[in-house]
Amino acid sequence: MKWLKRDLIFNIEKHALPKGCIAFAQSPEAILIDDFVRVYFSTRSLDPETKKFISHIAYVDFDYDFKNILKISETNVIELGGLGSFDEHGIFPFSPVWVNDKIYAYTCGWSRRVSVSVETSTGLAISQDKGNTYERYKSGPVLTSSLKEPMLVGDSFVLYENNTFHMWYIFGVKWTEANGVEPPARLYKIAYARSSNGIDWIKNEGNQIITDLIGEDECQALPTVVKLKDRYHMYFCYRYATDFRTNPNRGYRLGYAYSDDGINWTRSDETKGIDTSEGGWDSNMMAYPNIFKWGDKTYLLYNGNEFGKYGFGLAELISD
Repeated sequence: MKWLKRDLIFNIEKHALPKGCIAFAQSPEAILIDDFVRVYFSTRSLDPETKKFISHIAYVDFDYDFKNILKISETNVIELGGLGSFDEHGIFPFSPVWVNDKIYAYTCGWSRRVSVSVETSTGLAISQDKGNTYERYKSGPVLTSSLKEPMLVGDSFVLYENNTFHMWYIFGVKWTEANGVEPPARLYKIAYARSSNGIDWIKNEGNQIITDLIGEDECQALPTVVKLKDRYHMYFCYRYATDFRTNPNRGYRLGYAYSDDGINWTRSDETKGIDTSEGGWDSNMMAYPNIFKWGDKTYLLYNGNEFGKYGFGLAELISD
């Protein structure tokens, strides 16, 4: 794989965020709508009582060649969940997929905890107006913790092929104890599930499908998959479980794997064809990728330094 970087295409220092949101444009996720590309992303407001960030979903529309921004949503696409719900304190990421004439969006809902910072689950929202508005399928999640996946289920990415839904997602393995310098750290891996209706899922409980590269404490996040020439290609991001926020050597990098069936994967980071830049907005980190086809081209959206603090960029596949 060989990629040509197109630089930062959505810069929050130049482009307005929705009303009430003040920072970040994380986890860009694209969907093709008519003759333009809509990119959903997670942005943040500040809770006036707790002074903690809360993630919301917005979008930006681009023209065919990503040179012009056509529209930025003025409000959030979907409201957060109610009191005590799985998505009460944020939604991030938000992964859309066409299902006939509707768009199914798989959400990662965040809810705060006391002993640890957060718990997550996967929800479903459906749009019947080409992605302008969404309604929850139900107030609860479609995929959540279970016997062998005890926590932190989320980051779900779905492909709909031949009347079958294929999902790649993450599940939590454990939380590590606080060490006096850092709070408890979470550890999570990538897994696979399938469904005939996009609602009821069959998964191979606790089966990690992507091998570790930097040891068993590798955190794997946000899988994204495209099918090219009858082979599935996955990009994801990975990092060390601790000391990753300020140490650039332990922060997120992009990983790559390929598969002939979408279930059994061969990790091949050495052929991913893209890495951090020598300087600039993506010099210390690459995270939250989204790979997709648009016409006869294949693109990769991703965040850079500080988890999307500056916006998101684009790369174009020029050789596979």
